[in-house]
Amino acid sequence: MTIQTAFVLHSRPYRESSALVDFFTPEGRLRAVLRGARGRSGTLARPFVPLDVEFRGRSELKSVARLEGAGLAYWLDGNALFSGMYLNELLIRLLPAEDAHPALFEHYVATLPALAAKRPLEPILRSFEWRLLTELGYGFALDKDIDDQPIACGGLYRLLPEAGLEAVGQFQPGLFNGAELLAMAEADWEVPGTLVAAKRLMRQALAPHLGGRPLVSRELFMNIKEVPRD
Repeated sequence: MTIQTAFVLHSRPYRESSALVDFFTPEGRLRAVLRGARGRSGTLARPFVPLDVEFRGRSELKSVARLEGAGLAYWLDGNALFSGMYLNELLIRLLPAEDAHPALFEHYVATLPALAAKRPLEPILRSFEWRLLTELGYGFALDKDIDDQPIACGGLYRLLPEAGLEAVGQFQPGLFNGAELLAMAEADWEVPGTLVAAKRLMRQALAPHLGGRPLVSRELFMNIKEVPRD
């Protein structure tokens, strides 16, 4: 039996009155059956609520023996809610089960209040994506290319997701300029174009690890944006 701090990433009905829940904990992503999900535990078992959870079982599918609130819920709405859903989906899709990443968990814990405070979303999302890639071993240098040469401010580069940044001699679609990459390395979002370039870079970096299946949270957000308003 272990009691861990946890957040719900996703929950779905399971059998008559239970739920199958994906939790994020310092010990990694855990999937567990929550019995009596229509009662108080089910009310607590929702995203963005800090929890203390007692897990039982040695198989990959655990059971929840006890679940208690461990603090105030982070109230996310609007774009912040979609952003939180996006981060949760990234963790479900990319984080192997029971693969401990305590530093990533702490980064997630620090990200939720930033979202709730309605701080600018793009720097928050790019920071989390980069941390996730790095923690999973998919990160790459932003200040050096694949030949270990310093990124040149006036240079042009393309991303090879499995290797890093490759210098390119002439313009091609989808390239990144050195000034933007160096600004990303310093998390300097004041350099014009850097946030837009960082979003494009992270999409390219994440794509091979997500496979061909689109992110539901991203599609939902785009559909909501396209709904005409009276």
